[in-house]
Amino acid sequence: MPNHLERLIKQRIPFPSDRIKAEVGFMYIAYQMQDIQHHFFKPYGITMQQYNTLRILRGQFPRPANINLIKDRMIDRMSDASRIVDRLVKLEFVTKHSNTMDKRHVDVTITEKALNLLGEIDEALRSAPSLLDSLEDNEIKTLNHIIDRLLEKWTNLKKTE
Repeated sequence: MPNHLERLIKQRIPFPSDRIKAEVGFMYIAYQMQDIQHHFFKPYGITMQQYNTLRILRGQFPRPANINLIKDRMIDRMSDASRIVDRLVKLEFVTKHSNTMDKRHVDVTITEKALNLLGEIDEALRSAPSLLDSLEDNEIKTLNHIIDRLLEKWTNLKKTE
């Protein structure tokens, strides 16, 4: 099999192991996918983290969510959910209200404007090119199986911390 990764990162010496090559490959592909998504979301005036937040809120709709719920469900755990929500308020994609039961919490609800935007994005995503387009259906299933196994391992490691 060709050494595309080594050529792409201009590495002249072989990886010390296939495991290390796979880890570097995952990082490289993840970055490329983030870059593609960054350019995809730019015309919509939102970031990937804002999109992720809006999807979380759409899943909660019509119930509000609080910042902790959003943080727990975000893909990018390093994101500042409070700041993202504040930006989404300015864009009129969400509303914030004090929680009637617990004044320390803020209820965040997605707006109709954001629901319409997500519908538009969903439609565009169906036809958008993807790095995964070159894979056959059975390869996608295998990849999903591998990802599930890796996530299970990661979840078990997090429990022992």
